[in-house]
Amino acid sequence: MRILLVMSHILDAIREAIEKGDKSRYRIWKDLGISESHLSKLMRGERGLSIEAAERLAAYLDLEITIRPKKRKEQ
Repeated sequence: MRILLVMSHILDAIREAIEKGDKSRYRIWKDLGISESHLSKLMRGERGLSIEAAERLAAYLDLEITIRPKKRKEQ
């Protein structure tokens, strides 16, 4: 279930970038072809994104999604 937790952090970062960014939601869905309804549901936390859509949206917002090994606690 770790992947779901990580994806929720990615979606939170995307939502925050949209809220704080200079591009309107209208401009985003027009430029990327994401439906207005889907983007609205994403912003309300009612819907997620496919990995491909999350990557496209992150790149559009000048964000980078990084996957790395989990840091281990020293014993």
